[in-house]
This record gives sequence, C-alpha cells and structure tokens, in this order.
Amino acid sequence: MKSVAFFNNKGGVGKTSLIYHLAWMFAERGVNVLAVDLDPQANLTSMFLDEERLEELWPDGEHPETVYGSIQPILRGIGDIAMPHVEKLAPTLGLIPGDLGLSRFEDKLSDAWPRCHNRDEAAFRTMTAFHRMVLQGAQWGADIALIDVGPNLGAINRAALIASDQVVVPLGADLFSLQGLKNLGPTLREWRQTWKELVPKAPVGLATPTGQMQPIGYVVSQHGIRESRPVKSYQRWVDRIPSVYREAVLNESASKVPRPSSDPYALALLKHYRSLMPMAMDARKPMFALRAADGAIGSHIEAVRACYDDFSQLAQKVANHAGLALG
Repeated sequence: MKSVAFFNNKGGVGKTSLIYHLAWMFAERGVNVLAVDLDPQANLTSMFLDEERLEELWPDGEHPETVYGSIQPILRGIGDIAMPHVEKLAPTLGLIPGDLGLSRFEDKLSDAWPRCHNRDEAAFRTMTAFHRMVLQGAQWGADIALIDVGPNLGAINRAALIASDQVVVPLGADLFSLQGLKNLGPTLREWRQTWKELVPKAPVGLATPTGQMQPIGYVVSQHGIRESRPVKSYQRWVDRIPSVYREAVLNESASKVPRPSSDPYALALLKHYRSLMPMAMDARKPMFALRAADGAIGSHIEAVRACYDDFSQLAQKVANHAGLALG
C-alpha cells in the first residue's frame, strides 16, 4: 500500500476538497482507499460526515473514535497506539476521522524528535504512531492512503510526512502559494535526511517508515477560467509554478522548463466549479456525482461531466505513481 500526503504550508488552496473528491474518485474506479485526517482542524472529516455522526465520534468521554483516540495512550503515557476506528463510507472507501484534540500531540512529537537520536524507544513509538496507525487502519484491504495535513511546518505535519511514501502539493495560482513552495521544499529535504539518519537507530521489530516523502507533482486548484484558459491575473502565477517547483521542491535547475499544460509534474489544473460546490455540499456527495435530483440541470450537467473527467485523469496520474491499476 502506498501512502500519499497532500501538503502545502500555505492554506486556502483547496487541499481538503481535493482529497475528498480524489478519494471518492478512487472508490468510484474500484480502488480501496483510506482517507486519513491528520489536520487538527478536521475539515476533511466534516466534509465526509454529517454533524449527527460527528457528535457520535467526538463524545465528551475518554475514547473518541478518531485519530486522537488512537494516539491517546501514547499521549497519556499509558501504552502504545490503539487500533484506529475506520469509518466505512462505501465498500471501497474508509476514513480515519480527524479530531481537534490532535493538536495536543504537537508538544509530544516535538519532544520525541531529538530523543530519537539517543535511540529512545518511547520517542520512536511516538514518531511512528501515525505510520503504524495508517497500517492498522488499512488492514481491511486499502490499496492507497490519502493523508490530509494542516498548512504549517510543525511537529504533527513532520510526523505525518514521515509516514508518507509520496507527496502531492496543492497550489493556488498566487504569490502566496509560490512562497509556500519555497518554504516547503527545503523543509521536506531536511526532514527526509534527518529521518534517514534516525531509522538505523530505531528499535528492532518496530514498524518504522522509510520517510521517503517523494514529491510526485502539484495540483493547481481554484483558478479562474475564461474560455478554458486561466484569466490573465492568474496566468502570470501559473506560468511561474514549474520553475519554482523544480528549484524549491526538487532542488533542480529551472532552465528550459515547460509550461504548466505540458509539465509532467503538473498533475492537474483544476477549475473552480463554483456553481457545483454549493450543490455538492447540500447533497453531501462529490461534485462529479451530482445528478438532476440534486439540482444539476441545464449547463450544470456539462460542468459535472467536466469535473468527472478532471478528477478521473488526476486519479489516473496519482495511481500511476503509486503503482495502482484503476478500473
């Protein structure tokens, strides 16, 4: 099983909606997919589940059926991770729900990182908690795990990225996303190198991730469209993405870079689909699954088809990198 994190330390780039739709597309095309909400804001979970179910998963007691419930024994210092609850949303789609309580794990992870240099077993169990939780949560037969993380470079995200085989970078077509890329690239390389040095010090028998966090490409979301092309105010930023991605994330020379439309690292240039999102939220389903009964009539029908094609092509590219066959 491959684990793929979606990460940019710039927020507001459509990351959570991207994961939500991609997860449903994988499920639609016959891939067993596990969505993992490691963002303490738990926005992905709130997209998948209604408030009634969230109240059941987030009780006032000590054992929430969430990612926080799984890592709670480590946080309290009373044991190792608990078996995570997987919310089955469809026969081929499961979710490890997020929890605002996960933010309490930040200090524990910050403390564990330097102690791993001293071969501290408890520190390694803390640092590998997300990796081992994902492996346990995938035991129902998941082929791929899609991991949502928050927009920052903190300890929770470091542990989440260490647990990831591959990384997709969601972007907006703006200056802030490019600045986010410039911060993200060097940080990923630093985390990867440090973890590579720490892995040989891990306790024998502990399931330890390799920390590959290999960048496989970027997705530009929510750009304005006019006659199937980004409007001029966005185009100037879109055109700069290939060179910045190579320099900052891949640490490569940016000479003679292609345009985004032909860049092999451009996994998708997604339209906003402004008219479909409110309908999708009301219907509690992905935009590409909207039907006439949901209000998708007239010009919306073509938009739904285009949305399906966009996410189907994106799923195919991610699957190719993960070594998966789509139905």
